[in-house]
This record gives sequence, structure tokens and C-alpha cells, in this order.
Amino acid sequence: MKKLFAAKLGLAIVLSLSACGAPKDEASSSHAQHQLPNGDVQEKTASADKLPKFLDGQNDTMVAAYKLAAKNTDLLKWIPCYCGCADSADHKSNQNCFVKEKLEDGSIVWDDHGTRCIVCVNIAVTSIKMKEEGKTPKEIRTYIDQTYSKGYAPPTKTEMPS
Repeated sequence: MKKLFAAKLGLAIVLSLSACGAPKDEASSSHAQHQLPNGDVQEKTASADKLPKFLDGQNDTMVAAYKLAAKNTDLLKWIPCYCGCADSADHKSNQNCFVKEKLEDGSIVWDDHGTRCIVCVNIAVTSIKMKEEGKTPKEIRTYIDQTYSKGYAPPTKTEMPS
């Protein structure tokens, strides 16, 4: 069931998103939102169960991708992103395309970068699917590096899992 869900999610995302840098809708204003110089919006919520306002109006597939990313930060922190966000957004890993950080009190600082970037979403969904199939973080990292090392932007400077 999980494999079927991950496959459907991946296909739906591929069919529904555009590449990084696509025009973005105006984000709703909120005291918890912060727009970065590159246009990305970050928003803090009380927990992973409380989704950011910038996901309002996004399709169910995108919302599901953000939920999965928030639940899998332990994996995505080891996975580089190859969309160019290392330079444009100072991201350190694929996690940062969705979640800037999880704070000690359980709150989450979300990043809306992933809502506009199919490369980020594909890397996250592929990584999470491989984790569900029993692959280790190192095996997943090796696969992502081999898959995206040619034809994509240089990767984020992400530490290698042990």
C-alpha cells in the first residue's frame, strides 16, 4: 500500500508541478511568515501537524509531499538538492527545500521553495520511497548523487551519512 501511494504521489507530482523559478503566487501575510531576498517564504508553525499558510490552495499532492518531508527530515538532511538552491537560497540539503528547521519545542520553520521546484520534490519523494523500501540513507544518497550529478545544478553541500 505504501509503495503504491509513493508511486502515485511521485507520478502526480511530476505531472502537476513546474520547474524551479516559476512565477509564484503572492503569499498571504502573516506575522509568522518571512520572505527571503530570493523570494522564498518561510513560516513557523507550532508543529508538523499544523501546515503553513503558503500551502493553502496547493493541490493535495503538494500538501502530501510537504507532510512526508516533515516526517522524514531525519533522512532528507543527508540528501543533497540539485536545483541550484545551494546558491539561490543557501540550502544545505533537500530538507531545507521544505523544512528550514525543527525546533526543540516541536515547532517547524517551513520553506515554500519546494512548492515551485519539481527537482526538489522528485528528490524528496524518491528518497522517501527508497527509505520505505528498506534502503539505508547512504544507499539513497549514492543513488541521488548518481542520478542528478549530470544535467542539474551543483548539489548543496550536504554531509554524507555514516
